[in-house]
Amino acid sequence: MLKANFFTADSVECARKLIGATLEWKGCAGKIVETEAYHAEGDEACHTFFRPSARVFVDQHQAGDAYVYINYGMHWLFNILVKGPSGNGFVLIRAVEPSAGIEAMRERRGSVQDKLLAAGPGRFTKAFGINGDDHGANFLSSKTCSITLAKNSNVIAGPRIGISKATDLMWRFGDPDSKCLSKSFR
Repeated sequence: MLKANFFTADSVECARKLIGATLEWKGCAGKIVETEAYHAEGDEACHTFFRPSARVFVDQHQAGDAYVYINYGMHWLFNILVKGPSGNGFVLIRAVEPSAGIEAMRERRGSVQDKLLAAGPGRFTKAFGINGDDHGANFLSSKTCSITLAKNSNVIAGPRIGISKATDLMWRFGDPDSKCLSKSFR
């Protein structure tokens, strides 16, 4: 199981290495199949670029803490704070391939195909029951939440999606064999 020190590296490196890892969250679990990296400084697509409260969060929290925010007023998004020697940033969990707690996910998400339960950052948080109450949580030290790495040499990269700035950076990572991606890689 990962400890917070895993997130004392570069956010791009962390985002890539998390592909294939198992995320457990309060009775639900699945394989992380899609992530995106963000740098806290100089990255126009990162919350810290325009939101002073996000910069305060980085200053006041530790590597590995949950950064959860509401997007477009309706979808909670789950990020993990990274504090590396080359700079701070975040890893956004974009998609998870469910493996446990699927009935609870179906209850939260309604009648969607299982492959779509957590196929997207808003779908993932809803399926796993993650919301604003989890913002700032030191979840890696919890008994009900964890991330366990797995070897996964089949990782592809592409441009980040769902943003309008810094779209040229190849900081979106995924498992090309998963049917649970939020969007396929070209």
